[in-house]
Formats: sequence, C-alpha cells, structure tokens
Amino acid sequence: MNMDFGLYQQQSMKLVMTNELRQAITILQYSALDLSNYLHEQQLENPLIELKDNHKQEEITRNKEESAAPVYDSRVRHDQDDEYSAIDHVSEQEEGLQDYLLNQISYLKLDSRLRRILTYLALSVDENGYLKHTAEELAGELVEPIEAVKEAVSVLQGFEPAGIGAFSLKECLLIQLRQLETRDLLAENIVENHLDTLAKKQFKKIAKEEEVSVQEVQYIADFIQTLNPKPGAHFFNEPAKYVVPDVTVNKINGEYIVYLNDDYMPVMTVNKQYEALINKEEAEVNEYLKRKYEQFQWIKRSIEQRQETLLKVSEAIVRYQKSFFEHGPSHLRPLTLKTIAEEVNVHESTVSRATTKKYIQTPKGLFELKYFFTSMVGKDTGESSSSERVKIYLKRLVDEEDKQKPLSDQKLANLLKELHGITVSRRTVAKYREEMHIQSSSQRKRYT
Repeated sequence: MNMDFGLYQQQSMKLVMTNELRQAITILQYSALDLSNYLHEQQLENPLIELKDNHKQEEITRNKEESAAPVYDSRVRHDQDDEYSAIDHVSEQEEGLQDYLLNQISYLKLDSRLRRILTYLALSVDENGYLKHTAEELAGELVEPIEAVKEAVSVLQGFEPAGIGAFSLKECLLIQLRQLETRDLLAENIVENHLDTLAKKQFKKIAKEEEVSVQEVQYIADFIQTLNPKPGAHFFNEPAKYVVPDVTVNKINGEYIVYLNDDYMPVMTVNKQYEALINKEEAEVNEYLKRKYEQFQWIKRSIEQRQETLLKVSEAIVRYQKSFFEHGPSHLRPLTLKTIAEEVNVHESTVSRATTKKYIQTPKGLFELKYFFTSMVGKDTGESSSSERVKIYLKRLVDEEDKQKPLSDQKLANLLKELHGITVSRRTVAKYREEMHIQSSSQRKRYT
C-alpha cells in the first residue's frame, strides 16, 4: 500500500451554489408583497435600479391615502349644525389595558401605600389580564408585607373587565362567577374542585361526586363556556393582516384562464443617468457601475424566471384540479409535488418553492397554492380520494350526528365506506378528527 505524500491533479465535477443561483431561488420563494419589499431594499443598495409603481398600484395607494386621511374644514359651519366642531373628527385612540386599569385606580380614595402597590400590579398584568408572579414574589419586588399585596390584589380583582388580576384560569373563572348578581354555588364548586375533569367532559364522574344529575353538570358546563378566560385580550387587538393573491383564475367561455397578479409589483427599470456613466468614468467607478449593472440584470432575469415558473405551475394545478373549480372542495383530487414537477418539467423542490406563501384567487375563494396538494386516502369506488375530501365528509357526518349518541371513530369509518365508497381505518379517522379539532365521541356527547 502506497503511503507516500505528494501533489496530484485530479479532475472532478461538483455542484456549486453561486450567489446568482441562490438569489434566483430566494426570489422564487417570495410572495408578491415580499418581492416588492425586496426590490425596494435592492434599490437602496444599487443606484442603477429604478422602481416605478404600476398604474393599478398607484390607484390603490391613492385610494388608501384618501380614505385614511380625510380633510375637514376647521371653520364652524353655522348653516348646517350650530354644534359642529372640527374637534369632533379627532380620532379616538384605543385605550390599553394598563391605561384602563390606571384610570379606575384614579377614581378610588386610597392611601399612598395601597395606591402605589395597586399601580404596580396594574402595570404587571400580561396581555391576557393575568398576574404571572405570585403574591409572595410581588411582595419581594415591592419590599412590602404580603398582607398589603394581597389586599391590593383583592382590589384589582374587583376592577373591570371581570376576571382581571387572576393568578390562574381557575381563579379567573371564579372571580367572574362570584361577581354575578345571582351566585351559583354548584358552578363555583365545580370550577374550584373539578375544572380538569370538566375540561375532559367527564360529566358523569362530576355528577356522581357532587350528587347531582348529569343534565345539571351539562348546563353548568355550557354556562362556564360563556365566561371569558382571557379578560385582557380585548385590549390587545392586532391589526388585520391582508393577503394579496399572486395568481388569479377566471372562467372565460367555459375555460379557466390563469394570469399573474402584478398589481403590487413595481416596474423595475435601469436608471438612465447612471447607465450613461458606464465606460465614461474612472476605472474604479466604472468597475463599480458594471458590477451593479450585472446585479440589475440578474435580478431582472430572476424575476422573469419566477413569473414564468409560477404561471406554469399554477396552470398545471388548475388543469389537474378542474373538478375542484367546477364543484368545490369535496371534489379535490389527490395531488403531489412530483406530479406537477413532471408536467412542468422542473424539480420537485422548484414546485415547492413556487407554491410557498403564494395565494390564488379563484371563483371559489382565496386559497394557498399548497392547499391543492393533498395525499391519497384509502380506496374509492371511482377515483382515489384526497385527504381534504375525506375531512369534508367527516365533518358533515359529525355535524349531522345525534349528539346524545355521537358516532365513534369506527362508526365514522364505516359510514365513509357505506355512503361515499371511501375505505379508511379507524386510526385515520381519529387523525383527521384531531387535525380538525373535533373532540372524541365521549366528549361530544350531550345529555340534554
């Protein structure tokens, strides 16, 4: 065996991930809004990139600005309403939870010590209205006796909204029950001693221990569900997130036509002033401008490739799922990334990237492109069934069942075969039921 050291030449082939290829893959994954943000970031780094909003985007932006910032005449209008004032149009700021609690404290006659503790507690509640630290921990932070902190907690728990300042879900529910005009001692006792059992809907066990009827426990369970487990959440409403479709499908003359939605896509052009400086400036500047021009060309080609790939993949999906567009989700066919990849003649990973975070506007509504890729389930008398189709039938069976005698997973599996010709196992039914957040038959049972 030769163990000598030496220098040798060896020819080999390997795949190298260049910056340009990495950029093209990244752009393919972007949604329409993400791509628009990416282009604006690149514009800040590359002086040759010039972005112009298309006509539709300008119109959308203008309409939003006009609706968001109306102009009012500040002069008093005696001709219409003597009580008119421009101050009436000042938008009201939404009050936060802590401000709401501090405002209630300001109306109370308290000594300085209790007011300071109570103010600290009001500023310590989380977004759901709970105190995350124990009374002992709060006393240590405030360097106050535990009795004074407990007194302040008791005052805080009397504030609105009901249930505020609790240390746990059980205490939150009990606070709300105890503030009712007509107290229900049985409900309070069930929450105090059987909350975990109640959550599992083991009504018979509770009824036996409390020596009441199952119907009474059922009634109390329904009433407890009307209480607010997160009393502070109302003050923390997040702004609505809007989804912009990347692709739109319309039915024209009996055919489904797919086209890209470029309303939010800025038009990228080269800055003519900087382009004219290429080959006319000093060597260092000229090299910089050429490098930026190559970057501009790469981004442009990557966007064109993204648009072409996205359109081909979307058209293939629409062709394959035509029954869905005709009859709805119950006719969704099983589809894999490999099927579309073979039809479009690209790799499966490319299809995956092209459908990630992309949405399609259809006559049936707005859907994520990933929605149309479903696995094949069981055996069907005709075409194979998709998992989405099975879920639709499964939910329909649960909605129509007798709630006093709910269907077991095995019975649901039998009905899927009898009514729809779909053969699935009991374990598959249980899996889909859990994915749809449908409780088991014992938990769905009603006693009234």
